[in-house]
Amino acid sequence: MTQALTMTIVFEGNSLNYGEGIANISELKKLHRSNGEVYSFASRQSLRYDIVRLGNQWYGWNLDTVAKEKGGVVQFRKDVTINDSVEMDLFGYLKTSQKSEKRPAVVRLSHAISLEPYRGDLEFLNNMGLASRIDQMPNLANIEQHASLYTYTVTVDLSRVGVDGEVELPNEQKAERMRQFLEILKFLNRDIRGRQESLSPLFVIGGVYKAANPFFLGKVQLKQSSEKWEIDTRPLESTMEQTFAGEPVGERTRIGMVSGIFGNEEEYHTTFGDRVVSIEAFFQHIQKEVAAFYGG
Repeated sequence: MTQALTMTIVFEGNSLNYGEGIANISELKKLHRSNGEVYSFASRQSLRYDIVRLGNQWYGWNLDTVAKEKGGVVQFRKDVTINDSVEMDLFGYLKTSQKSEKRPAVVRLSHAISLEPYRGDLEFLNNMGLASRIDQMPNLANIEQHASLYTYTVTVDLSRVGVDGEVELPNEQKAERMRQFLEILKFLNRDIRGRQESLSPLFVIGGVYKAANPFFLGKVQLKQSSEKWEIDTRPLESTMEQTFAGEPVGERTRIGMVSGIFGNEEEYHTTFGDRVVSIEAFFQHIQKEVAAFYGG
C-alpha cells in the first residue's frame, strides 16, 4: 500500500542562496517571471545540504560515506548501503562503475522560492576593520539582499523509506528516521555569510495521502490587502475540494500556522475549521500518521 506525505511550507528568510556573482557583486539566485517580476530562491540542493547537516549534528547521521573513485569522481562509497546512511536512504544515490547503481530519492524537495518580488536591494561591504590595522585601503564588495517570505514543498513516499533492493530496514527504524526528518523540518535553519537564518515554518499545509503528489505546490500565494501578510485561501480551498482515490484531498489535510503572523488568520479558522492548528500540533499529527503507517 502506497502512502506518502506532502507538505508545503512558508517561512521568512533573508538572502538565502548566492550564485557565482560578477566582479565584486555577489548575486542572489533568482527567477524571472513573464510579468516582469524577479524572485529570489534557495535551491533544493541547499535545502538538502542543511537537512543533512542538521541530521548529522542532532542525530549523528553518518557522513563518512563518500570516496573519490577512479577517474576523479566523488560519490558514495560502493560498500555503503542505506542501512549505514540515512542520507542515502532519504535522498538516493548514484554509484558509477562498470555496473552503475542508483536509487531515486525518496524525499523530493522543490526550490524555496520567494513570495515577495526582489526589488534590487544591495548592501555595500568592506573590510575596514582588518585593513585599518595595517594602514591599508579596504577591499570593497556589494551583495544583493532580499528579505521575504519563501515557500517550498517536500514530498516523501513512505513505502520506499528503508527499502533498497534486498536491503529492508525494520519498521521501527523507518519510523525513527522519519521522526528525525520531520523534527529537522520543524526547526530547519541555514548558516550563510555569518548569519543563521531560521527556515522554521510560519505556515504549513499538507498531510499523508494515498499518492506521492505535491498537491499544494504552487498554490500558496500572498495577498497584499493589509499591513500584515495574508495567504490567499482560495487556491488552497480549491485544491482541497479535488478528489483522489475517491476522497477529497481536504479529508487528509491539516494547516499549521504561527498565531499572530498572518492578517487573515481568522479567515482560515472560519473557512477550514478544526483543520487549522498550531505548527506543533500539525507536526504531531503528521508524526502519528507516519508512525501508524509503520505499525507504531
